[in-house]
Amino acid sequence: MLNSKTNRIALYISAVTIISLILFALFRDNADAITLREANTMLQEKSVEKVIVAKKYVYLKTKYGLFKIASSQVSPKMFIDQKVEVNEDSNALLYILFTIFFLGVLSFVLRWWQKKEGIFFSTKGVIKEKSSRDLSSDTSTIKATKSDVSFDDIGGISDVKIELEEIIDFMKNPKRYKSFGAHMPRGVLLVGPPGVGKTMIAKAVANAANVPFYYQSGASFVQIYVGMGAKRVHELFVAAKKNAPSIIFIDEIDAVGKKRGGERNDEREGTLNQLLTEMDGFEGSSGVIVVAATNKIDVLDEALLRAGRFDRRIFVELPTKREREAILSKYLAKIPHELDIEVVANMTVGFNGALLAALVNEAALFSLRQKAFHVTIEHFYDVKDKVMFGKKKLQMLSEKQKEFRITYQAAKVIVATYFNIAFEKLMLSNEKLTPATDEPFIKKELEARVMMLLAGTVACDIKYKEHASSVKSDLDEAKEVVKKMCESYGMGSSLLPEQSEQKHILEKLYKETEALLISLSSILKRVELELQERESITKSAVQMLLDEVL
Repeated sequence: MLNSKTNRIALYISAVTIISLILFALFRDNADAITLREANTMLQEKSVEKVIVAKKYVYLKTKYGLFKIASSQVSPKMFIDQKVEVNEDSNALLYILFTIFFLGVLSFVLRWWQKKEGIFFSTKGVIKEKSSRDLSSDTSTIKATKSDVSFDDIGGISDVKIELEEIIDFMKNPKRYKSFGAHMPRGVLLVGPPGVGKTMIAKAVANAANVPFYYQSGASFVQIYVGMGAKRVHELFVAAKKNAPSIIFIDEIDAVGKKRGGERNDEREGTLNQLLTEMDGFEGSSGVIVVAATNKIDVLDEALLRAGRFDRRIFVELPTKREREAILSKYLAKIPHELDIEVVANMTVGFNGALLAALVNEAALFSLRQKAFHVTIEHFYDVKDKVMFGKKKLQMLSEKQKEFRITYQAAKVIVATYFNIAFEKLMLSNEKLTPATDEPFIKKELEARVMMLLAGTVACDIKYKEHASSVKSDLDEAKEVVKKMCESYGMGSSLLPEQSEQKHILEKLYKETEALLISLSSILKRVELELQERESITKSAVQMLLDEVL
């Protein structure tokens, strides 16, 4: 479908062509050329009605037509008995063409000036609008893109793909649904934590349906000037309708779609109201589907979630083990490796798609730095903590501080292995062993995590009668877990939390950790020696030591 600008250009070209044809027809020299003998014959027969003298030709007008002969071939004596008119060569055609060209250029300049200054004419007089360029520097024309991401590029989303195949089929075969009396949802909301691939899924839908893809982030609608956010929303929907069927994708929609409450924000509410109006304003048959993504569905305004707007919700969760294997297979396809992908999937519990991509890339870079021919599992062990927690500069520890550090980390790794908490390798330099997650846990699993977090503090208290300030991070997390157990999960002595319940649980788990480490003191010493020598130890190595005792 041609846009308005293309239509105007076509109209201008047509007008110029028509005018040129008319002028050509009017000013074309259609006189027939004759010889001097033929001219004398006409004059002798007195068939010439009028003689017109021009610069190059002499024209003889007869009742049979108009004839011309070159001025250099005739003399004035020939026309003594004839009525002669002198035609001054004023180049009328050139003057007319020049005038038309001048008026056209003047019209173009005037329209450009009106657009620049925001001036337009109405029955009420001349009105000047405030130019959007004065309000915001971000006034670039909203353009559609062709997505180059396919579902084959995304691993581990089979359930989501099934949900979206219906949308794709509708955009390819809308008549099938209309004839059946069915219509597709106007909006699809992708809900899930960051990094699970919501944006890539939306691009894959556009690619599979082979339709234009309009991408906007929620933050791009939030403007400091009143009305600009609503204007951008309107422009987005107008562009999508002109190029229907198409997909509008709004990333992080919670930035503009938060619940309207007591806090007044006219610009954000105006933008949200415009979005609601636009989604009500187009029919299901328009061929435009709005896809949005958020990781905070609980903060979205209820009006945005009602039927007729975002009436289909698709939850994109963290990948399962099988899905992690599929994702890893995609990323490792072009990387030389000697890996059991199932082992890598097992060591990446809680990883999203973005983290898995970063892990594979870091492992490949690390293997190159070591001048290895293939990526191995050891490379993944070495970079996993860097991907999860970031690379920290190693602290310069005194001998005494290093002793505390070794005891602290040895106790943590023993308790984590004893309770089979997911990890693969402990580095002496890393404070964290496993990332905190909000996955569903039973009470025993949460208590085991708290004991792991307390283990280093308990071991130092046993051996040195004191502990270092570096325990703060683990102690804060332990307190937070216990707080959730009492206040959110109802895992205290009663469903309603008691004031002293958290303190009681922490003291109980501290004593249980102390008893466990005392019983495994021989293992603790051997792990300390390993860390002293190699500054790292794997879970499998600790498990072998535990198997000898238990």
